[in-house]
Amino acid sequence: MEGPDGAAPRRSLEELQVGQELQGTVTKVELFGAFVNIGAERDGLVHISNLRKERVNRVEDVVAVGQAVQVWVSKVDPASGRVELTMVRPVLLKWADLKPGLRIDGTVVKLENFGAFVDVGAERPGLVHVSEMSNDYVANPAQIAKEGDKVSVTVLEVDRAKRQIRLTMKQAPEAVEPEPEEAPEAVPSAMELALRRAMAGTESPEPAATVPNDEKPSAAKSKPTRRVQEDILARTLRQRIK
Repeated sequence: MEGPDGAAPRRSLEELQVGQELQGTVTKVELFGAFVNIGAERDGLVHISNLRKERVNRVEDVVAVGQAVQVWVSKVDPASGRVELTMVRPVLLKWADLKPGLRIDGTVVKLENFGAFVDVGAERPGLVHVSEMSNDYVANPAQIAKEGDKVSVTVLEVDRAKRQIRLTMKQAPEAVEPEPEEAPEAVPSAMELALRRAMAGTESPEPAATVPNDEKPSAAKSKPTRRVQEDILARTLRQRIK
């Protein structure tokens, strides 16, 4: 089935899903709500209670015929051909999902002297106190953001009883890995020292400087033979026995 302008086919109601975000155009305004063309085979109805979060006394105070609006599918019944829409953004984050440390994107919806309220898809906006808008000092929240800005925030605290959400826009400092400390050199034990000395004694001595052949002492003069050593030891023993 072609659209009203004959350019594009209309989507069937079976294609619509609850929670689906759509762009539409207001086609008719009634006391109980507004009908919106969402490109489907039937227009959807936005009840007066779903035009915005605040109470609405007259539909005309919020929308007008021909106005482009953003809507979400809240209910669809292909059998009866009914589509219910809402202009109030559905809750994307439940209270159980909001935990300290959660990093999420949101939209600034209101500025106050003490901070900014950010819509993160929860039941209500969270507050970014002016002291949490930057790592630097901020005198006025308008210095950092304005209504409609898309910002990244981190959940600081959630108070379910009071329905309050505290957020921060500060960037967490990058973690710097400490340089590994050099292990202190172990003090050698007495046994290790003795072993080192013994091993040093077994090492081959450095080669002596070259000496001319005519200046080298003879082997007999430089080192006594084993036979001579035994004779000296024997004479010494005989003298001690006497």
